[in-house]
Amino acid sequence: MTHPPAAALEVVEYTDPLCPWAWGSEPAFRKLRAALAGRVRWRRAYAILFDHDDDPAPDPAAETAWYSRYVADISAHTQAPRAVRLKRVAASSWPASLVAKAAELQGPEVAERVLRRLRESVFVLGDPADTAALALSAARGVPDLDPGRLAVDAASADVREQVRADRAEARRPVPEVLSVPGGTPHPGAAKETPDGGHRYALPTLLFRAPGGYRAVPGRRPYEAYAAAVEELCPGLLMDPGPLPATVALECHRSLTEPERGLLTEGELPSYAVRVETGNGPLWLHPEEAAVHPAAIPQADAGL
Repeated sequence: MTHPPAAALEVVEYTDPLCPWAWGSEPAFRKLRAALAGRVRWRRAYAILFDHDDDPAPDPAAETAWYSRYVADISAHTQAPRAVRLKRVAASSWPASLVAKAAELQGPEVAERVLRRLRESVFVLGDPADTAALALSAARGVPDLDPGRLAVDAASADVREQVRADRAEARRPVPEVLSVPGGTPHPGAAKETPDGGHRYALPTLLFRAPGGYRAVPGRRPYEAYAAAVEELCPGLLMDPGPLPATVALECHRSLTEPERGLLTEGELPSYAVRVETGNGPLWLHPEEAAVHPAAIPQADAGL
């Protein structure tokens, strides 16, 4: 079968490093990225869930308690890990988004692992990467990462402008997501913004091809994303099938239980490092555990 060229399809992932629904969607997205690897352009647009101009909470402790329950409810649905104790609600998504965008300049593998660490800062450690120092610290020890370059790039005007453009793009949703059928905990209708506009619900995937586009908002099963790809570019999707758990751990370095169920087969190796969370374990490759702040004492991690 002849496959469409890679340029035939762009996937835009509207997301935020600190979004609980985006975190819970990672198993399906990891499978989709593997099924499309090398045949599409996959681009992340950071929508800025927690913005600089958001009003501060009058009672931070009460807000944190409420948000902890909110994340726990989402985690119960997605089965994704959540922190045993959330220290605070993130003050801003900008630092994590800037670091995630800057990491893209060091290649896709580095970018994937940096973004994963930023997500884990809040949903495993309970200490959201909401300052520049915390966001850079979350990425410490990522293989092949140049931390000095990351810090410089994250503070640069060019990267800030790219994130500004992402934020603006996320606030121009396609009409199809302004109203979507309910029936699921997160159907993904666009969110109203304080200025009377809308932004994409997070996460949303927008598939764009020369012949049209499909928007798949909210948290959906893998099959919904696969169907959108097939409608636009028949034959492009190649289901990779499950990986042996040992191979998946070597590839991803960090696996949740939902990821194990969707992406792998067989048992994890005995050397996998188990990190307890408030909703099941996170499994780390030992080389990842050696530098991951969730698996080493905070004093050793420099936190």
